[in-house]
Amino acid sequence: MAYDDAGRTAPPETSSGVPAAVLENVFDDPAHGEPGRDRIAVHVLWEFVLLAALVAMAWLLWREDSDALRGGALKTLLVDVAALGLFTLAAGLSLRAGAVNLAIGPVALASALHFAEQGDRGVREALLPALGVAAVAGLALALAVVVLHVPGWAASLAGAAGVIVYLERRTGPVTVQGDYDPRRSALYLFVGFAAVAVLGGLFAAMKPVRRLIGRFRPVADPARRRGAVAATVTALALVGSTVLAMLAGVLLAANGDGQVAPGTGLDWTVLAIGTAMLAGTSAYGRRGGIFGTLFAVCLVVVFLAWTVPYGWTVSRWALGGAVLGVGLLVTRLVETFGRPRPAAPVGPGPVRPARDGASSGGWTMTPAPQPGDTWPSVLPVREHETPVEAWEAQRWDSEPRRWDADDR
Repeated sequence: MAYDDAGRTAPPETSSGVPAAVLENVFDDPAHGEPGRDRIAVHVLWEFVLLAALVAMAWLLWREDSDALRGGALKTLLVDVAALGLFTLAAGLSLRAGAVNLAIGPVALASALHFAEQGDRGVREALLPALGVAAVAGLALALAVVVLHVPGWAASLAGAAGVIVYLERRTGPVTVQGDYDPRRSALYLFVGFAAVAVLGGLFAAMKPVRRLIGRFRPVADPARRRGAVAATVTALALVGSTVLAMLAGVLLAANGDGQVAPGTGLDWTVLAIGTAMLAGTSAYGRRGGIFGTLFAVCLVVVFLAWTVPYGWTVSRWALGGAVLGVGLLVTRLVETFGRPRPAAPVGPGPVRPARDGASSGGWTMTPAPQPGDTWPSVLPVREHETPVEAWEAQRWDSEPRRWDADDR
């Protein structure tokens, strides 16, 4: 047992041999997770790379078309950032919960078509029914994932197929009705997205929150249930991602060229998930940065604006695939350099002190104090090594020695 300098016992060890005090720093389930804190340095370094790329791309856009960064063009750019930002937040939220939602693209396109058809009734009248349907659809998806305990990508892909059936009923583009123009509040939309992205990243970097959000991430057998808390958090994340995708679709329809073309919407899913992973969110869930979402979304939107003066037509499938490919590399970096540092092995043998004779938890590994031999022995100390039975000791003899004493 370990003792500190004051003679107090150290915290007990778990069945895995890791001190319980160390497991308190685990962001995952303490019964299975890695001991130690996630390292954030890899996210900080990658976000500096994203910021440098964003500054370079903004400079290229300014040099090629300075009007794109002023006046009405800048407002349109800010609304595009807010729309793609909502998409990326929807993808990142489900990714961090460990149950990626592949239905966000079809949901957004369906809400865009709905808003284009019903926009003349007013923003609130068109938005509330779409909000209710998105919440119910997200709840149905969440129940399928957490009750059956199936992978989120599989359940959401089934949900996406159902939404695509609805989208295929449209035979041609739908003209946007109504006079809602999000460019009038472009700055507020951008600031709102930036605040949610940054504050959400800071909030999710806190130990209890990050540990709570990532509980659905498998740590042993992926088919093993992770508990009621993990199921509840994952369900909320799936409902929230579906609602965010619906809002993103409304912004895309209102900020577009006046028409919404039907399709599958899966190209938006690929772009959103790729941008979220480019921002530093791990494809395995739980791990993510702070400013990465803001920088990655701005980088993608500015790149698309930079291609306009050249007359290039960039497919969302191509851009989404490229961004997703880079995001896979980022996931490997995050999982390699963001995981907790390996803990020193703790076992029954001697423990090497970390510094000044103390272990990493501040406990000195010294043997337990033994009581001193201050009481005299009851029996006299023998001066020879011949074993004698207790009942044959001479002090128990009360009669004179007999004739066979010498033979004994």
